[in-house]
Amino acid sequence: MSDEERPLSPDEAGPRLMEIFALIGPLYRRVQRKIEQDAAGQDLSVGVRAVLDLLREHGPMTVPQMGRAQSISRQFVQRMVNDAAAGGLVEAVPNPAHARSSLIRLTDNGGTTIEAVVAREHALLREAADDLTTGDVDTCVRVLSRMLTLFDDVDINS
Repeated sequence: MSDEERPLSPDEAGPRLMEIFALIGPLYRRVQRKIEQDAAGQDLSVGVRAVLDLLREHGPMTVPQMGRAQSISRQFVQRMVNDAAAGGLVEAVPNPAHARSSLIRLTDNGGTTIEAVVAREHALLREAADDLTTGDVDTCVRVLSRMLTLFDDVDINS
């Protein structure tokens, strides 16, 4: 078994996984800034972009559902929904499952906006492909998913 295929020991895992955390923070902040720069003419913040993309992927959702899906407080999601609604990107519709918690859905303008944003992002990310393999990406997703699961018990509303 090569060194690359050998499972990490518990003593090795902590420092190696901290290398990933050390990259995630700066990467996240740079991506946020890039999104804001690219969407400057649209008044599209990172938070509003996240709401639009979540609705694009999953269809109409309640604010609490969006908060849980993104591991952010429902108060923050509500502010982003309000901003998106003010821009005509989303609208509240009755929720047959819960009268007091409206469903939020994309408007036609919101759908067009997020599709254009995602297309720009995909074009940019093509540049990162270079020599990455499907296995590289699968491994990255597996590791990040495992790390995210480790923190499932963290209360995002406190």
